[in-house]
Amino acid sequence: MSKTLTDRNAFQPQAHEAQAEPKRSFLFKFFQKHRHGINDWLAGFSRIPNTPVLDAGDFDWTAALAKHADVIREEAMAIYRHQNAIPPLKDLSPDHAGIATDDSWRSFFLIGYGERIHENIARAPQTTALAEKIPGLNSAFFSILAPGTVIPRHRGVTKAFITAHLGLKVPSDAKNCTMEVEDQRVQWGEGEWVVFDDTYEHEVWNNTDETRIILLCQVARPMRAPGSWLSKAIMAYVRASPFVREAKNNLTGWEEAFKKAEANIPVPTKA
Repeated sequence: MSKTLTDRNAFQPQAHEAQAEPKRSFLFKFFQKHRHGINDWLAGFSRIPNTPVLDAGDFDWTAALAKHADVIREEAMAIYRHQNAIPPLKDLSPDHAGIATDDSWRSFFLIGYGERIHENIARAPQTTALAEKIPGLNSAFFSILAPGTVIPRHRGVTKAFITAHLGLKVPSDAKNCTMEVEDQRVQWGEGEWVVFDDTYEHEVWNNTDETRIILLCQVARPMRAPGSWLSKAIMAYVRASPFVREAKNNLTGWEEAFKKAEANIPVPTKA
């Protein structure tokens, strides 16, 4: 019998055997080296608490999107039917190679660092329209964790952003599918938001036999001047950086793969 969507690797573009460390500019390396000091300075101008986990109710847009969680979930699940044609994060972003080492963490981007992925938006138009109402939206994508996935402790780059997760498909064994931000344990609930500052160390694990799916939104942190000036400059630099350009280029092969998956085109069984 020929393999179709059930073949784990059927639609994956050919990957390199090993990913070389990406080349980065002096400015990028300087920011990486001094980012903690820069983030400490930015924190002094934040209009929201500088805490690991934030109260979702403090953001007006969370309630507005949560009302439409069923619509968002429906679009996410339609995409998830072709799960093996959704790119693993490691194949999109070499910079994430240290924490995304296999295919168990997949990301379906609608908007990435301000770049609208038009083909994907056409597959989730209502989700995109809702997400674009979020003030300061930088990225929006469906984040998918396979059973048994562990994302090791790591820290985000800048306090210019905060991260928000809307639970869409949460394993029934919720206590074994969770995230720890600094020393705070948080869990997802379907139709509920988790908002946090990813510059604090955080770790994620899905020690269940079910897949976890969320809508992940990266949003500009509300800031006062002059912190807001530097924050906007950082966002502009990141959007123009090789980090974003490479990810966008890497999506090209995956679009063709997803079209084949949607058409249910069978492929030969691997030897």
